[in-house]
Formats: sequence, structure tokens, C-alpha cells
Amino acid sequence: VPILGENFLYIYCLWVDGALKHHGYGHALMEYCIFDAQSKAKSGICILGADKQKAWLLDQSFAKQFGFQTVDQTENGYQLLAMSFDGSKPRFAPQVHHPEIPEQKLVIYYDMQCPFILERVEKLKAYCTAHRIPATFVLVDTLVKAKNLPGVFNNFAVFYHGKLQTVNQLNPVMLEKMLDR
Repeated sequence: VPILGENFLYIYCLWVDGALKHHGYGHALMEYCIFDAQSKAKSGICILGADKQKAWLLDQSFAKQFGFQTVDQTENGYQLLAMSFDGSKPRFAPQVHHPEIPEQKLVIYYDMQCPFILERVEKLKAYCTAHRIPATFVLVDTLVKAKNLPGVFNNFAVFYHGKLQTVNQLNPVMLEKMLDR
């Protein structure tokens, strides 16, 4: 992810789903992450948050129970939360604060961390081809690409007319509505 703080572990995804909620599994997972980071002599742990809670992000109130604090934020409502063991703080890479690209056509950045992404991207590629929508799909498959992303989230980010439109996964209907705006 485009975060500066090389000695921090980044929790990409941590959640407990459905009937397994409220049994202490989330606490156990977070405690293990903390133990793992400390045993590897890391500076701390960081996670992505947002002013308005998103379903796909770890609940910030849960993280704050463990001592996570907001250490950086963007104008479009994203926060970097961190638990520091040594007093240092990670931060978003500078380009994250101004999520723009020179390309004016549709550009979608994606990676393979989420099992739902590939199917979604393949449907969007087929839709763009069938409807002659000029689009570029950028697979974020190296550390260099991830660190230089123009937006806060490396899993899925949609740019149109050079501006970040969303980090939410789109289907063809949602894409068409976005393009019509």
C-alpha cells in the first residue's frame, strides 16, 4: 500500500463474519497480530480507516480499543491508524493526499489480495470491450507499483477524468452510472 513506514506491519484485512462474531475471535486475531509484530521487532502495526465506516474496512472503534491512533488522513476521508511500539509513526505516501492521474480515460488499479477482485475485473474488462469504453486495467503486482499508487487503496481504485472516483468494487451497472455522471 502507499504507506511510508517500512518497519510497520500493515493489516490488510481482519474481520470475523456472520455467526462467528461476538465470540472473541476478532480480539484473538488482533492480539496475535500484535504479538507477531512485536516478536519480529517491528515498529508497530497500521491499518486503513475512514471517516465514515466502510463495510470492507476494519472497524476503527475496535482498533482503538487496542491503542491504535489516527496518524495521517486524507482530504477525501481516509485515515491511517497505527499502534506504535517505538514512538515512530507511518504516514501516507505524498501522492495519496492528491489522488489524481494524468490519464483522462477510465483507469482501474487492482491487485489479487481479495478473492472477489479477479472475477469483478474480468467482467468489467468484457463490458468495456463490448461497449467500446477506452479503459486501462493496471494490475498492482509489485511493491514498487503499490508504493507509488495515486490513491489510498491498492486493492481496487477507479480513476476517471484523472480523478479518483471510488475504491469500491464496481459491477457493469455501477460503472455505467459513474461514466454517465
